[in-house]
Amino acid sequence: MSDLPRKAVTRTAKLAALPLGFAGRATWGLGKRIGGKSAEIVARELQQRTADQLFKVLGELKGGAMKFGQAMSVFESALPEEIAGPYRAALTKLQDAAPPMPTRTVHAVLAERLGEEWRELFLSFEDKPSAAASIGQVHRAVWHDGREVAVKVQYPGAGEALLSDLTQLSRFARLLGPLIPGMDIKPLIAELRDRVSEELDYELEGQAQREHAAEFADDPDVLVPDVVHQCDQVLVTEWIDGIPLAEVIADGTDEQRDRAGQLLARFLFSGPARTGLLHADPHPGNFRLLPEDDGEGWRLGVLDFGTVDRLPGGLPSTIGECLRMTLAGEAEGVYELLCLEGFVKEAIELDPEAVLEYLVPIIEPAELEEFTFTRSWMRTQAARIADIRSPAHQLGKQLNLPPSYLLIHRVTLSTIGVLCQLNATVRLRDELESWLPGFLLEDEEDVTAIEAQA
Repeated sequence: MSDLPRKAVTRTAKLAALPLGFAGRATWGLGKRIGGKSAEIVARELQQRTADQLFKVLGELKGGAMKFGQAMSVFESALPEEIAGPYRAALTKLQDAAPPMPTRTVHAVLAERLGEEWRELFLSFEDKPSAAASIGQVHRAVWHDGREVAVKVQYPGAGEALLSDLTQLSRFARLLGPLIPGMDIKPLIAELRDRVSEELDYELEGQAQREHAAEFADDPDVLVPDVVHQCDQVLVTEWIDGIPLAEVIADGTDEQRDRAGQLLARFLFSGPARTGLLHADPHPGNFRLLPEDDGEGWRLGVLDFGTVDRLPGGLPSTIGECLRMTLAGEAEGVYELLCLEGFVKEAIELDPEAVLEYLVPIIEPAELEEFTFTRSWMRTQAARIADIRSPAHQLGKQLNLPPSYLLIHRVTLSTIGVLCQLNATVRLRDELESWLPGFLLEDEEDVTAIEAQA
């Protein structure tokens, strides 16, 4: 019944073949060099072949393999341009599409979960999926009351596949490390594993989406489609049209890029403050750019609330306080706060000034009134941290990431990666001042609140 390869041994074999493929292509490249091709041409062909194999396998398998691919795709901006070029098209494919499961499988799931007369719930139902992702695919339909809806159907066997894939991927995470300079792949895979049960639970997803839809119901900038019906393995939500963010990244105007970037930053920081939830899957496939009702300007449509971080008090004030003190050059205060929160382990002693120098380039976008996020800026930061000869690399290895900050850290990095793909000019400081606890001192917060009301 499942469209996912049923046998664990089949999936494992496909994933296990990836490292062998990498080694085989290296040998192929050497042969081409001996045959007279230039190193540059061979390297480019090698990168393209690697991208094709890696993301073809990840996309075909769906499950945890594709989830990992989607998580990696938002960091494409960090890759050196000579590597990013051949990878970009393959990465983008993973953000918004995957091979669909057979129609008979979709119908079987709907019959099992909605009842044999499931078609009576819809005025129409499109068998061809409009989108497919790591654990489910989406079909466009019209609900029995006339509303256009998106019907999300979970792949049978998705849970088993997710766990199996991520376990296998973790075994050769070291080989994938060079794809994203400065990033340790293994913790990313471990964190994805920890979220498996939540992703599979459509009741939790439906609840998170309802809360966002209610909070943003009258918001002029952000639209979250409401939940129409939810049951095990099936989630029905209101349909929204719009331009997928992947298309804006590829072909958008400067106006669309900047607006999408500003709204993405606004949603990232305002969501936890307004709902106590952090949308934790910010890859471009989960966002749409929608024209406003009057045709002037754009809104951001937000999809897929399968992974959220529950933050009842909003984002931790420590983040805002640390940012504020770093911008003010308060090295001792920053260091003390990092020690208090567990970013610096008790057994380690670091130079506060060195820690400040490590942080300042990373938070440059918060220092200026507006900042243009670019791939070159992202690559510079990644290279600075990845270069084993640099002080930044050595210091970064000594810092610790407390478990409670792990998902926040990944979401923030992912969002910055998307902003760099958009090449968006964003007034990030405005969003930090409005939504990030601790970023402003109390008297400054009062002034900002008065100005907002005015």
